[in-house]
Amino acid sequence: MLTTPVANMAPVANMTPVANILYLHGFNSGAASPKAHLIAATCERLASEDVVSPRCVTPQLPHRPDDALACAERELNALGDDTLLIGSSMGGFLATCLAERFGLRAVLINPAVRPARLVTQWMGAPLENPYTHERFTIDERHGEALKAMTPTAVIDPSRYQVLLGSADETLDCRDALAFYAGASMIVHPGGDHGFSALADYLPAIFAHGGWALPARSYARSDELT
Repeated sequence: MLTTPVANMAPVANMTPVANILYLHGFNSGAASPKAHLIAATCERLASEDVVSPRCVTPQLPHRPDDALACAERELNALGDDTLLIGSSMGGFLATCLAERFGLRAVLINPAVRPARLVTQWMGAPLENPYTHERFTIDERHGEALKAMTPTAVIDPSRYQVLLGSADETLDCRDALAFYAGASMIVHPGGDHGFSALADYLPAIFAHGGWALPARSYARSDELT
């Protein structure tokens, strides 16, 4: 659990800052989501402080999980392995898949641990992405792909930082606490699935990538829209 105030968190000693950040959004979300904008804006603020800031990429992922993973892997291949993965919900699951495959650091925000179970609630229902307005339906192929993609365990929990909302209305945070046991854990009391307090935890997130945020280089929660 977190013992150091997030505003005071610093990179681990001798940790070289990553050159790139790849943010992966959640299911039926998008590259234009508030969290994606917040991560990208923080990289831009680092650049305004006259430092060589990390390149930030926030791709729009397809709704099919196998296609989404392939898209994320293409972006990662273009960036290289000096990359911090950040993923929210289903994006946290995809970040885990990539982190396990390539041995990378990752920050996970309310990650989906067993996403095949999650999508069953939407099976057969018509959905529309609020950012792209794409219409689609969840079918059995989504669940089958997710089952095939799901890792049985994480090899090195120390590569992970996991942010969880204790009042997540979509996922039970105890699943992530168990699956990522040994990782750096931050549990936000009363936090929801959208993790609306994300801005307050930016110092911790960027510290996991070796970056110390300068004073006033990030938005507070009450500034996020």
